[in-house]
Amino acid sequence: MTEPDATPAHHLEDVWVIQATYGPDALELRAPVRPQHLARLARLKAEGTVIEVGGFHDMSGSLLIVRADSEAAAIEIARQDVYMQEGVWVELRARPFGRLTLDD
Repeated sequence: MTEPDATPAHHLEDVWVIQATYGPDALELRAPVRPQHLARLARLKAEGTVIEVGGFHDMSGSLLIVRADSEAAAIEIARQDVYMQEGVWVELRARPFGRLTLDD
């Protein structure tokens, strides 16, 4: 009996996970700037900078997975967003993350 290969072909990509915390007035503040926020994220995703983005259902914040050369560069991606500039996000934290992709 032959055992299956325990290690499928894979690739590990170094990326950054950014947690953006919503301010107390986020719900009211985000409505007028949301179209601008979403348009920028769509552009960054098309460029390959943003891998994933979304918000927590409890309205506590957002999570972004981005490609960047450093923690400072990752934070700057979020800092340039209208949500940060308009007070929707009030705190940013970034952590390095190994994104696993399984090769076909």
